[in-house]
Amino acid sequence: MNTKEKILRLILGKNPVSGTEIAAHFNISKQAVNKHIKALIQEQKIVKQGVTRGAAYIPAGKTTPAPSLPRINDKVDLKGLEEHEVFNNIDLKTNLRNLMSEQAFTIVRYAFTEILNNAIDHSCSHTCTVQLDLDQYDARFIIRDSGIGIFHSIMSKFGLKDEQQALGELLKGKKTTMAELHSGEGVFFSSKSADTVSFRSHNIDLVFDNLKNDILVGKKRFIKGTEVRFSISRNSRRDLSTIFSQYSPEEYDYRFERTKAMVNLLAGDYVSRSEAKRLLAGLDNFKDIILDFNKVSSIGQGFADEIFRVFQNDHPDIRISTENANPVIQQMINHVVDNR
Repeated sequence: MNTKEKILRLILGKNPVSGTEIAAHFNISKQAVNKHIKALIQEQKIVKQGVTRGAAYIPAGKTTPAPSLPRINDKVDLKGLEEHEVFNNIDLKTNLRNLMSEQAFTIVRYAFTEILNNAIDHSCSHTCTVQLDLDQYDARFIIRDSGIGIFHSIMSKFGLKDEQQALGELLKGKKTTMAELHSGEGVFFSSKSADTVSFRSHNIDLVFDNLKNDILVGKKRFIKGTEVRFSISRNSRRDLSTIFSQYSPEEYDYRFERTKAMVNLLAGDYVSRSEAKRLLAGLDNFKDIILDFNKVSSIGQGFADEIFRVFQNDHPDIRISTENANPVIQQMINHVVDNR
């Protein structure tokens, strides 16, 4: 029997039970208790009574059920659709802004309208399904179209080799198939503002987990079009303006001039110059580049030289910095920089 099942048995046998009592009973941290409690609530096996320090947990069905939280599942015609009107109608029907922190509501409104606008302008789909629901902890929405697919669209527009390359270009920001109407910022900043958000199209599933500061790329069964799943805590204190200022700082007149590139997703073997050039493609549109070497154990001399000597010499006005570079990588970077 795992810990979650043991907690459930405790609540079934002795209720109500507080989180402090559960932590003491099993000699585990409150963070561990909260993780298991959240799962049990979402599985509708227990319910929460009271708030903050007075909160306790009882088996589901032992009390009058709480008022149901809003759930939206609509199919919309994309022709002539105004994304802000769709969101405003959802807000009116569900009283959404009063069920979340101000920061979480601002983020959901921004991300929802940006992603729906992408479906309107880029998907070549006639219709789109829009879903939104809340539980006791999180707010989630799903936007799904049946169009050409986000990665295929970028691949076709820029003549890339495959959709995997398109994924890499999308991660950098400023990449749009309709430059006359879009800056290419919407997906980038939506991905930074969620707790978790996934962009799934064809066989690719791109997941941003900002709670773990991680990006994952998986291969799943083929689906037509694009499906975006966005989730954030209803009580989130994440501030959208802070996210914008991180990548559009005052020193660049609040323009989107800073980006972060995850090397392990945008390059292959980290050895060749060609892989470095692929990583750098499009980054000359920025003034400040952060290269994140998380999960990269080493790089080759040619790879490092192409970035930190050749590219830097060709673009002396661009600042390149690194994150999560281990001593082996840093030594190679220092070697090519010293030889510039």
